[in-house]
Amino acid sequence: MIKNFILSPDDIIYQIKLSCQLPDIIEAIMIRKIIADAAAQAGIKVEKSELQQAADDIRLARNLVKAKDTGAWLEKHYLSLNDFKELAEIYLLSVKLANYLFAEQVEPFFIEHRLNYTATVTYEVVLDDQDLALELFYALQKNEICFQDIAHKYIQEPELRRVGGYCGIRYRSNFSPQIAACVFTAHPPQILKPIVTHKGVHLIWVEEIIQPQLNEPLRCQILADLLSAWLKQQLEEAKIVVQI
Repeated sequence: MIKNFILSPDDIIYQIKLSCQLPDIIEAIMIRKIIADAAAQAGIKVEKSELQQAADDIRLARNLVKAKDTGAWLEKHYLSLNDFKELAEIYLLSVKLANYLFAEQVEPFFIEHRLNYTATVTYEVVLDDQDLALELFYALQKNEICFQDIAHKYIQEPELRRVGGYCGIRYRSNFSPQIAACVFTAHPPQILKPIVTHKGVHLIWVEEIIQPQLNEPLRCQILADLLSAWLKQQLEEAKIVVQI
């Protein structure tokens, strides 16, 4: 039998507690407050024209192309237009605050951490037998077999097998230190000598190493990373009193 239920704020808060989500919610609230307070102290303001662009950016990020899509998304998340406006304002304040605090630090940070932003294009097959891996490695060096043939024969996961072991564009942080040391000192295109880890024996083809450029997307990423680290520090230093 279908019944109508009315959920109170207390019901919602209690369920958040039971779901063990309260620490994450409290952290999100504190981040919002820290950003708003820091922006106010810095005299950072949001203009109406900027707010519209920020709202458009949020819609684009969530693939809300049409007005009805936005309306459905707001309804699903129990948000009003004013709530959406506040979302856009907080987003814009965070961007402006990051620029205010760290704009001059971006280039030095990039230079110091350049290796972290160097990317690589790799193909990989993980085997159980080290002798087999060495046999295949030498066969590849002699052009007796191609990497795609090895991938199709020895990769069990269907999707990875279909793309020949292609792992996409990855960064140093995506690899274990042991493998990263080999991958990022390679001279592409190069087949690496099999690397043994706890996961198995890795046969890796390094197709390309992509040197980073401090373009606008990377600049925005670095600003976001610096702001995130700053917010983490602010949270650690803050005294939080929760009244429920």
